[in-house]
Amino acid sequence: MRPVIALVGRPNVGKSTLFNRLTRTRDAIVANIPGLTRDRQYGEGSSEGKSFIAIDTGGITGYEDGIDAEMASQSLQAIDEATICLFLVDARDGLTPDDSRILDYLRKHSKRSYLLVNKIDGSDPNEAMAEFFALGMKDVFPITATQGRGVTRMLTAVLDDAETDIQTTEEELEIEGIKIAIAGRPNVGKSTLVNRMLGEDRVVVYDRPGTTRDSVYIPFERRGKKYTLIDTAGIKRRGKTKETVEKFSVVKSLQAIQDANVVVLIVDARDGIVEQDLHLLGYVIETGRALVIAINKWDGMTESEKEHVKSEIRRRFTFVDFARIHFISALHGSGVGDLYKSLLTAFDSASKKLTTNRLTQVLQDAVVDHAPPIVNGRRIKLRYAHAGGHNPPTIVIHGKQTDKLPGHYSRYLEKTFRNGLKLEGTPVRIELRSDANPFVKGEQQLSQKQVARKRKIKKNRKPLKR
Repeated sequence: MRPVIALVGRPNVGKSTLFNRLTRTRDAIVANIPGLTRDRQYGEGSSEGKSFIAIDTGGITGYEDGIDAEMASQSLQAIDEATICLFLVDARDGLTPDDSRILDYLRKHSKRSYLLVNKIDGSDPNEAMAEFFALGMKDVFPITATQGRGVTRMLTAVLDDAETDIQTTEEELEIEGIKIAIAGRPNVGKSTLVNRMLGEDRVVVYDRPGTTRDSVYIPFERRGKKYTLIDTAGIKRRGKTKETVEKFSVVKSLQAIQDANVVVLIVDARDGIVEQDLHLLGYVIETGRALVIAINKWDGMTESEKEHVKSEIRRRFTFVDFARIHFISALHGSGVGDLYKSLLTAFDSASKKLTTNRLTQVLQDAVVDHAPPIVNGRRIKLRYAHAGGHNPPTIVIHGKQTDKLPGHYSRYLEKTFRNGLKLEGTPVRIELRSDANPFVKGEQQLSQKQVARKRKIKKNRKPLKR
């Protein structure tokens, strides 16, 4: 699970500037005006292959009134929900009573916190940090958010610690078996399906969108096989997410999808296929998770309504033809039992071990049936394939001019591998690598001694007599 990093501190200490640098965006408005940030801003970032979620917050002092009080409440909520807090202070202003109050709040909530002394440009870092050691924090980093000075070093240390914490937490939770995330729009029946699969009223169900606010992990066992169900909050369109708690619920839901082995995407049959369903499908495919689609609230629909929904599925779900589709009623239980077979099939396909010999054979058969195109007078050659990972299955293909392979042929290979290897319910990723031509000699690199000798020979060379 990705760590959630909250940026906290007084107004105008550089939180939004650091947020933009961490996420490599300009989503947060930056200006030399205190109190510019009001709502929490969420963004994704990565460093050295480790991804995280950053939260930009408004400045807090402890003496807020009116709209400032609302801003402060959002900041405090971000602190509560975050796994890591980056506490920013201004080196130019020095230590203030407001800084001490913020630190007291962090300590009361037992948050892993790091002190970032910002705006150290033009000064000695040790001198700039000296005053702030009085706060008694163990981890102190001098940075300049505007220029990026010290940010990479700080982020590496923070993410290394976060990775250790997450591993420890998962061990403590003892999450076992196949992790199944139940995802979908608000009020499509996710919690109802969870209760139906568990056989008890384990989570709260109410006929109003937004009842589930957090991702709930529920381990259970069925027919000797262990599972962990993850009930997620409904994911609205970004423009429709207004409540502060809803924004973090969406983040937690996206985290749960990434953490799962298989995702069950629930679609409301009575609403039909809407754009948000397609956006969620795209996100699941992007994460590479195995997928099962459940069309809920199938009971009570007329035959004409059912045919209309099926035609919409055939028309709009063509890009997820690998996923099995089930028509269910979570409320009454019809069709729910059939989900388990598809879940197990999808999980087995996503984690299947693929041998180089078998992959190369499928590749050769694909090339024989439909040869790659000719580029610059030469045909693209695909020599062999091997496994590059699982969940999702990743197939690495080596050859010549693979960088010029058209997209339609890559999709053909993906479908061929899926059929040839009998992979169901999981996307397949193709990685193409071009082998270097051993007969093409690169420019010869001379040593310093060889260069000096060449220069001496050229200097002493006598002109030819004619």
